[in-house]
Amino acid sequence: MSSEKSKILVIGGTGYIGKFIVSASTKLGHPTFALVRSTAASDPAKAAVLEGFTSSGVTILHGDLNDHGSLVAAIKQVDVVISTVGGPQLADQVNIIAAIKEAGNIKRFLPSEFGLDPERVHKLEPVSSALAPKIEIRRAIKAAGIPYTLILNNYFAGYAIPTLAQEAPPKDKVIIFGDGNVKAVFVAEEDVGTYAVKAAVDPRTLNKTVHVRPQANIYSHNELISLWEKKTGKTLERVYLSEEKVLKTIKESPFPHSIIVGINYLVFVKGNCLSFDIDPATAAEATELYPDVKYTTVEEYLSRSI
Repeated sequence: MSSEKSKILVIGGTGYIGKFIVSASTKLGHPTFALVRSTAASDPAKAAVLEGFTSSGVTILHGDLNDHGSLVAAIKQVDVVISTVGGPQLADQVNIIAAIKEAGNIKRFLPSEFGLDPERVHKLEPVSSALAPKIEIRRAIKAAGIPYTLILNNYFAGYAIPTLAQEAPPKDKVIIFGDGNVKAVFVAEEDVGTYAVKAAVDPRTLNKTVHVRPQANIYSHNELISLWEKKTGKTLERVYLSEEKVLKTIKESPFPHSIIVGINYLVFVKGNCLSFDIDPATAAEATELYPDVKYTTVEEYLSRSI
C-alpha cells in the first residue's frame, strides 16, 4: 500500500490525542477525514479545533458511533480508520467494527488504545475495569478478521511532565509513589500522532502491537524531578509514599481521580511501562521502525513546560 495514497479517517479527532493524530496525518501527506458529531461545532473549544482541521485540508464528515449508516458511509471513503475515542466510548467501538465489516474496504483499523498495555498491567481497580473495554475490543477485532495495529505509547508527556505527575505544577514539595527509582516512558503527544500514522500504513505492523519506547525518554520519577530542579534552579521537598499508602490513596480517591492515581501507581511503583520484553513475533518498537522521526525528548518537553 502506498502511504501517499492512503486515505485516513480519524474518529474522535477533536479529543485529547485525536487532534495530534489528525495533524500528523495531514503533515505526512495523507488525505485526512475526521468524523465528528453534528453538534461538535456548537462547542467553542471543538469549533476552534474543527476550524484548524478545515484550514489544513481535513475533510469533516458528520456521524456518530451510534449511527450505523453514517459510520459505513464515512468508512467507505477511506483506507484506514483510527479511533481515538475516550473512556466512556471505548465499548462503543464494536459499532466501528460492525461498520468496517459491512464496508469491506478497510486495510487497517487502529482502535483507541495508546497508554499502557491493558493486558500486561497489574490488576488494580478501578483501572482494570476502565481498561477492560480495550481488551474486549481487541478480541472483537480479531474475531471479525479485521486487519489491525495497536499503538501503546505508555505515558502521555502532557499528563506527567508539566506537573511532575502531580495534580498541579509543584511549588515547594512533590509527592512520589514508592521509592521514585522505577523507570517510566514518556512520549510527546505529537510524536504519538506521527508514530500512529506511520504504523497505520506500514506492512510491517499489520496485526501487530507497536510500543513507543524512545530511549531518551526513559526516566524514573526521581530523575524527572532532578531534571526539573536543574532547569529551574529550585529544590523541591520530596515526600515518598509507601506502596501501602498509595493503595490506600487509590481506594479513598473519588472517581475519576482514583484512575489517575491508579495509573501513576502502575507506572511509578509497578513499572508497567517496561515490565515486559517486546516480542518481535507479535510486536515492534516505534523508534526502531522509524529512526528518521526526530521525537521530542523529555528534556525538550520540560524546557517548553517551565
